[in-house]
Amino acid sequence: MDVIRAKTAGFCMGVGLALQKLDTALEQPCEGRTCTLGPIIHNPQVLADYEALGVFCAQDPSQLNATDRVLIRAHGITRQVEEAVRATGADVVDATCPKVKRAQLAIERATRDGEELLLFGEADHPEVRGLVSYAHGPAHVFGSRDELAALHVDPERSYVLASQTTQDRSVFEQLEKELRDRLPRLKVLATICDATRERQEEARSIAARVDAMVVVGGHQSGNTRRLADLAAQSGISTYHIEQAEELRAEDFAGKGRVGLTAGASTPRKLIDATQQWLEQLPDYFRGAPLCAPQTVQPCEQKALPYGTDGKKTFLPSPALAELPFLPPPGPFGHSPYFFLVFVCRRHSFSGKQGIARTLFIMICI
Repeated sequence: MDVIRAKTAGFCMGVGLALQKLDTALEQPCEGRTCTLGPIIHNPQVLADYEALGVFCAQDPSQLNATDRVLIRAHGITRQVEEAVRATGADVVDATCPKVKRAQLAIERATRDGEELLLFGEADHPEVRGLVSYAHGPAHVFGSRDELAALHVDPERSYVLASQTTQDRSVFEQLEKELRDRLPRLKVLATICDATRERQEEARSIAARVDAMVVVGGHQSGNTRRLADLAAQSGISTYHIEQAEELRAEDFAGKGRVGLTAGASTPRKLIDATQQWLEQLPDYFRGAPLCAPQTVQPCEQKALPYGTDGKKTFLPSPALAELPFLPPPGPFGHSPYFFLVFVCRRHSFSGKQGIARTLFIMICI
């Protein structure tokens, strides 16, 4: 089975940074619990890993204590909920994706004089609820052209058009064009994440060259669902799964080339396991047994060489397990190294050459 794997598959920067903050919180002493307010990302396997490490997922600020350390989820929360969280006296760590935070603040500035917000997104998504809470004037959420057409808009009023960060940019641009013809006093905010656009464009490109597409990621993940939708629009069989065990061999009979991508909150080990499962299908169709995919066990401890005293600290870290290596922490902790490895991967710095380039950058700083 020829498997074409997307280079953009897996953790985006916002997810990686949020999990790194959670890892750091677990390392530091805390009188109470280490908590997240809602799931920190939309991936049940990652959440299960952190739950096994003792992380408590609070669903409401009333579940928090003053001695707790609580992380705001990568999707962000509403302003009102954040005020309630801080009122508990808990130690608050903001793990909101920087792109989401930028969108929140852009909406706040753009609607300062009471402009109405038109937001393209999923009304029940936590990111959308957070974005709407930053609007000073009325806010309307729509998820399609039909929903937008049903809204009553007044050409004499001022409007601000924005989007959930993970929406399809091409659809948003078409909606913007239609609205500009109707609303002369329309201000448009660029709030769709570039990483989302790159991931969607690569998914479209791969889908045009394969017989079937597999998209790995949480079923609650909006950006993963949109990747599956985009692939299906190409007219090929598309399978949105959380783990390789959900796939059926008979669905791939007669298919020679399969595309593989994943949402922004999908860990690499799940993508690797899916690729492994797909690549053994030709042997299975020749009569060989279909082996279960081999994945890293949850909470596997990874040896991290800290300092120069020869000692090693074992940190069970789902986020840091994504890194090929981890140098000693600098004055700003591991954040610069985490970011550099992410950048090198996004620019296809892979293999021996990629490791050499990454090392060279780290030495230079």
